[in-house]
Amino acid sequence: MNIDNAKSQMRKGMLEYCIMLLLRHRAAYASDIIANLKEAELIVVEGTLYPLLTRLKKDGLLGYEWQESTQGPPRKYYSLTPEGEATLSELDKAWLEIAHTVNVLKNIKPNE
Repeated sequence: MNIDNAKSQMRKGMLEYCIMLLLRHRAAYASDIIANLKEAELIVVEGTLYPLLTRLKKDGLLGYEWQESTQGPPRKYYSLTPEGEATLSELDKAWLEIAHTVNVLKNIKPNE
């Protein structure tokens, strides 16, 4: 088994959820999203993030608004839509179920 590939697939599987968690309480600019993911030790590049944000918007889970910037052109700030908030709530439940299952499996004692 290629461990790096397995880790990469695990990260990809939870990236949408992590982005939505970041947008749960406030709108964010793409660079801020990348910085926050990096702080959480989940490295994502713009080439991965922008298509994902576009897909989440197309699915009705994210919206955006343009805000003026003091450092250049206006910036697109992403936020959860009401449908995105409902989806995030369901993803929270799914995450708890997955985490519980993994913890149960990790703690199974071998038969003696």
